[in-house]
Amino acid sequence: MKNVAILVCNFASFTDDIIDKYNIIPISSNLYWPEMDSLVGENIFQKMRDALKKGLNSNPKTSQPSMGTFKKYFEEALSKNDELICITISSKISGTYNSALQTKKMFNEDSQKKIHIIDSNNIDVAETLLAIKAREIIEQESDINSAIQKIESFIPKLYFYGMTENSAQMEAGGRINHLLAVLLEQMQRMGMRPILHMENGEVKAANLKMNARDTASALFRQFEDVNKSELINKKNFMIAISHADNINEAEELRDLFENKYPNQVKVFFTSMTGIFIGSHVGPGTLMCCTLQEN
Repeated sequence: MKNVAILVCNFASFTDDIIDKYNIIPISSNLYWPEMDSLVGENIFQKMRDALKKGLNSNPKTSQPSMGTFKKYFEEALSKNDELICITISSKISGTYNSALQTKKMFNEDSQKKIHIIDSNNIDVAETLLAIKAREIIEQESDINSAIQKIESFIPKLYFYGMTENSAQMEAGGRINHLLAVLLEQMQRMGMRPILHMENGEVKAANLKMNARDTASALFRQFEDVNKSELINKKNFMIAISHADNINEAEELRDLFENKYPNQVKVFFTSMTGIFIGSHVGPGTLMCCTLQEN
């Protein structure tokens, strides 16, 4: 196939190695948090913890890429490639997909035919995992339209889920109300660990895990529960993990996958959660995406 650029929006999480290996272009935009420099921490999630500890009603402010930002990235990609594919966060929780579509209309008719916008119906590492699969498909296909169809066929097979560490952080960020924050904290003290997941493009409660000794084991059990028949039938899975300054449990989760299912699971990467998602879920959050390949 001709040269095809693959872009992911700023809500995706990834590592530099993944970006280089699969030739993925991350679209970035500005972060606004004036108080950041006055807070203690080696990364932005540690600074968020410090703000919460100090009782500051302050959190990073993020936004979707503007049409101007998209236009700049699209122009640069088309100057070096014959086609481009842009994978965005779910259109049900952000206007990013629509912004990309509107930007496409700013180009002439010939260029518009070379710009392909895909709604991942998901967030975070799920976008990057889909981009990795897109690169694999492009290298196998000779027709761009056939490649797009195959890429989109994997969207329903993405399963993204995770657990937050501190409900107070989500409350401070205005993501949940005080009553729900208190309820979640009480549930966790009782050994009930609520899991959130993406369902039909939206964030929803998945279930409660009882007596899970930690977040990693709870997420691993969720993977096994959701994919019982697939695991029995020896289906293969691509996996990516992200964490908001929670590297120990991220590595534990990776070990659980690789030790129990070494022939069925490939963990492509473990990354720090991007701030554009991390600012919503708070520090300590552990998240995971699985993609059934077969």
